[in-house]
Amino acid sequence: MRAGRLVSLLLLLQTRGRMTAQSLADELEVSVRTVYRDVESLGASGVPIYADRGPTGGYQLLDGYRTRLTGLTKEEAGTLFLAGMPDAAAELGLGSVLAAAELKLRASLPDELGERADRVRERFHLDAPGWFRADEPTPHLSTVADAVWRERMLEVRYRRWKAPREVTRTLHPLGVVMKAGRWYLVASARERTTSYRVANILEAELLETPAARPADFDLRAYWRDWAERYERSVYRMTATVRMTRAALDLMAFVFPPEMSRVARESAGVPDPDGWVVTTVPIESFKHGHIELLKLGDQAEVLEPAELRERFAETARGLIAKYQ
Repeated sequence: MRAGRLVSLLLLLQTRGRMTAQSLADELEVSVRTVYRDVESLGASGVPIYADRGPTGGYQLLDGYRTRLTGLTKEEAGTLFLAGMPDAAAELGLGSVLAAAELKLRASLPDELGERADRVRERFHLDAPGWFRADEPTPHLSTVADAVWRERMLEVRYRRWKAPREVTRTLHPLGVVMKAGRWYLVASARERTTSYRVANILEAELLETPAARPADFDLRAYWRDWAERYERSVYRMTATVRMTRAALDLMAFVFPPEMSRVARESAGVPDPDGWVVTTVPIESFKHGHIELLKLGDQAEVLEPAELRERFAETARGLIAKYQ
């Protein structure tokens, strides 16, 4: 572990130039005293490292010195798919490994390419979670990721939406997916492959039993198909709605994508007043009521009758309160 830290310290100085002991300690997640000892060890081994005193000083390498100790370990190479997603790597327990891998890659580049990579990092940033969403606690994510990586079976206690609410499952982990800032475990059990929201895992235990992974399993293709099926399955009902063109355009910004897409594709020809009749997929009467209220008086539910009556009750209640 210390050898790896020494390499990281050397590469930090090589790629960033002069750095203070405190900034090195922050990057390496060690104490300043440890940095002093590491610098002394590098100097004793022949590395031309020296210190400038004073408030603007710090450690730096002799001009022109470059190390070639930039080979990636297996663990570091395995984290490169998370490049540009340091928060996700940290949640998976791979933050420090990814940082070391990126540092080695940067140090191995010629100066011109290295400077270009630095500009990209400075100018582009990926923020995966959607707007107005708090962080979702996933205390068992690292255990889940470990099971996937090591191909070991996993026993979980899981909270789901239907009865019985809590179930225990023994799973063959196949992969983890981040969707809009939410983590999912793709796993098989009893010859059925499905997805589990990691935040709903109440307990997780890594088992010694090797997990079975189909040779032809494609995580990307599976997730694409599963996500499409899931979106279609949650909308079990439809509502016939008369709305303005402005309301139809607004749906793309304030409604889930599937609801907006179907509504736009189903819209008929506008009448002389500019209103269209369309079909909107809904999960339930309650869900349709909550969502379609966003359109205010720019929409009128025609069918089903129960949903239309809910809107009528809401309208009567609002009139009574605001008159």
